Amino acid sequence: MTKKLGELLVAAGLISREQLRKALDDQQQSGERIGTILVKLGAISEEILAEFIAKQFRVPEVNLARLSIPKDVIELIPNDIALKYQVVPFGLMGGTLNVAMADPGNLFIIDDLRFLTRRNIAVHVSSESVIKKIIHQQSSADEEKMDDVLGLLKEETDVSLVESSDELDLTFLESAAEQAPVVKLVNFILMDAIRKQASDIHIEPYEKAMRVRFRIDGVLYEIMKPPYQFKNAIISRIKVMSRLDIAERRLPQDGRIKLKARNREMDFRVSVVPTLFGEKVVLRLLDKSGLQLDMTKLGFEDQQYKEFLDAIYLPYGMVLVTGPTGSGKTTTLYSALSELNKVTSNISTAEDPIEYNLYGINQVQIHDSIGLSFAAALRSFLRQDPDIIMVGEIRDYETAEIAMKAALTGHLVLSTLHTNDAPSTINRLLNMGAEAFLVASAMNLVLAQRLVRRVCSECAVEEDVPVESLLELGVPEDKLGTFRCLRGKGCPVCNHTGYRGRVALYEVMTMHEPIRELVLRGAPGSEIKREAVKLGMLTLRKSGINKLMQGVTSLEEVFRCSAKD
Repeated sequence: MTKKLGELLVAAGLISREQLRKALDDQQQSGERIGTILVKLGAISEEILAEFIAKQFRVPEVNLARLSIPKDVIELIPNDIALKYQVVPFGLMGGTLNVAMADPGNLFIIDDLRFLTRRNIAVHVSSESVIKKIIHQQSSADEEKMDDVLGLLKEETDVSLVESSDELDLTFLESAAEQAPVVKLVNFILMDAIRKQASDIHIEPYEKAMRVRFRIDGVLYEIMKPPYQFKNAIISRIKVMSRLDIAERRLPQDGRIKLKARNREMDFRVSVVPTLFGEKVVLRLLDKSGLQLDMTKLGFEDQQYKEFLDAIYLPYGMVLVTGPTGSGKTTTLYSALSELNKVTSNISTAEDPIEYNLYGINQVQIHDSIGLSFAAALRSFLRQDPDIIMVGEIRDYETAEIAMKAALTGHLVLSTLHTNDAPSTINRLLNMGAEAFLVASAMNLVLAQRLVRRVCSECAVEEDVPVESLLELGVPEDKLGTFRCLRGKGCPVCNHTGYRGRVALYEVMTMHEPIRELVLRGAPGSEIKREAVKLGMLTLRKSGINKLMQGVTSLEEVFRCSAKD
């Protein structure tokens, strides 16, 4: 085709035979199109060449410089493809995409574009320099858009991956940050989440948009909407960092990222799930430095703290911590283990996953796929001369039975369960198939918990709350007027949310003899709850009311996180 074009130009008197021979010699070295070389040599102008090619291939010529190309049209062909093929999409009519090319005779390019865009391709001719100029403008626009999103924060480039098996710092992130906007964006998202003390990062693709949300103090906030064309690149970057399979887009994947930034290490637990419009990624931030292991600061009332401490210092028996996902159960258990972690005690834990590594404690990662279940780990622990055993979660009858039998044979067992309150935990175990006498004998204490947001101390103001709302909440009438409700009006310290940090509401049910007797005769949860309250148990709602009266949290938070008694 190139030789034919050269000969045709000679035949038309537009170039000389000598100019064509020179162009062909240069083509042997550069591999460029013959038309491009002839323009570079000054043998013919771009305008005349484009007009000649349009007549030769019987396709229309278009002056791209005079067109205003819609953004949604130019984005139909990715910038790297446009650059590779030297094409610019400039119009869409029904199912036909109008494209400008310098070489309309390349049928392979046209077929590729048809497959890529899933549209018919109507070819037009334009000069190569104008095509390159528009592609360059689009590239610059993309870079500027990414720069706006990132803010190009210099300090965020100092991020390096750390191998999970050792303390090796990788330097490729730092160097790549100056070259790849996508890498810099991912670094910025991770660092911004750390700076804002988020617990989770959600990266979500939709049909024509993509958004990033952070869960801060238990509530999701939209942080940014990255440019949609970077969707796959962002997801792939995170998968590379967490050593997941980039090619696998049909199955869920789980991984882990360990970062070192500003001399501080941070773990991210990564979950990738395929959705209708692409893969959604959720990253859970695991900040060991922010782990609160001082039980006196978790939110216990004085009596609750004493009862919990008494229960975990018993030589044997079971202590259960219950609540939904994200209610702080792991922090409470780790705090208890930290309190019990002495040289004289052998402590083993079975967890899925291990969120934080604690010195002096033997932690086992559960792998159901190879047969290492909670029950299997528990059986192994009993042959390891344990004093204290922690089971990440009781999921089935087998685990419950082994745990309770271990609690009855001289071991302290700590574990978690998903229930709404402390008394209903008993019925949950019985419904699993556990014997009532085992539950009654093995259980020392059941603790239910929720997390409420703390009112920001920097911007807290008094709030006038109707008496009816306080009575509906459950505030005793004799307490009305003895305290002031607070709310945060929002400030830079709390990211203008009015809240900063969280505190736990606890419902601590000690297994007193009257409660054990109710369990043995199969009493319903409501009767167990009444008896526990009579014996001094503070319900989650009453614990929330106390936090409200102390000015720790707001009325809305207590309503949101606890049910009416």
